[in-house]
Amino acid sequence: MQLPGLIDPHVHMREPGATHKEDWDSGTAAALAGGFTVVLAMPNTSPPITGQESLAQSLKAAEKQARCDYGQYLGAGPENAGLLPDLAHESAGLKMYLDQTYGQLRLDDLDLWLAHFASWPRRYPMVAHAEGKTMAAFILMAALYDRPVHLAHVSTRQEILLIRLAKERGLNVTCEVTPHHLFLTDQDIPGLGSGRAEVRPRLATPSDRDALWENLDVIDCFATDHAPHTLAEKDGSDPPPGFPGLETALPLLLTAVAEGRLRMEDLALRMHSNPRRIFNLPEQEDAWIDVDPEATWEIRAANSHTRCGWTPFEGWKVRGRLRSVTLRGRQVFKDGRVLAPPGYGRNICRHTQTKNIQP
Repeated sequence: MQLPGLIDPHVHMREPGATHKEDWDSGTAAALAGGFTVVLAMPNTSPPITGQESLAQSLKAAEKQARCDYGQYLGAGPENAGLLPDLAHESAGLKMYLDQTYGQLRLDDLDLWLAHFASWPRRYPMVAHAEGKTMAAFILMAALYDRPVHLAHVSTRQEILLIRLAKERGLNVTCEVTPHHLFLTDQDIPGLGSGRAEVRPRLATPSDRDALWENLDVIDCFATDHAPHTLAEKDGSDPPPGFPGLETALPLLLTAVAEGRLRMEDLALRMHSNPRRIFNLPEQEDAWIDVDPEATWEIRAANSHTRCGWTPFEGWKVRGRLRSVTLRGRQVFKDGRVLAPPGYGRNICRHTQTKNIQP
């Protein structure tokens, strides 16, 4: 069975600053092995992607190493609201961290929100990590500024029902859900171990997970939030939050199709058509994937391409397997082997700049 090349609007490549657990080479190899021909990378690297110099550094590394197509987000910081609009045309969008994040990018001050809403050009995506009451405040801000916004990794019943209400009121709000919030809950933490189960947003309750499935029509995208850390880090005294996800998302969701919880059309809509529309991405040339929906197998980290070398879905029995990926008419993955060389990927978010862009 053939599907269009998948798009993941939420990944962490860990470059610069933490290439021992992922870089553009290994991360995009994992993407191709998961059926993704486009990945959009988050800006919370070290240093974060908050200006011209750091953006150029990230894009230069991607140009040399990426095996699939890519884009790079800019991070909204406390002092760069006036600097970012001129860089918008080179980015995947603006990421605002409003809850549970680390480093320099968390925006706790409402005045900082206002500054970024006022200055960021409307034609480019604005994405938020916002949970609970913070999400409600962010949706209110989007309504006041009458601009589209995208909400990352929605995980709870309250959040998905709030988004449903916002959409019913005509607000231009879109959202994504991760496979780990669709398939794991806080009941899985003992089996995973507390360190390995650390993720943001945290694993929620079974009723929260069920609410996501029950409100599938509200969910615009499936995004992995691929956030690799090594096992040594996850098993350490201060485990960082995050799961790898690029290579497990498709088989988990194909299994849901086999079980009748999804249709294949639902998968293609949320992993290709909607991300392409929401993030203003051009159509890729001759890009598709071939899957065997009947193949059964077990997920094993030993067979993965991500540098972190583990998965929270170790040993899961799944139905549906990726066989090949084609990009620009070239077979770039086949039966477990990544065939695209480093540098084959292109910056799919390099837009033609328009002079005097208005917010």
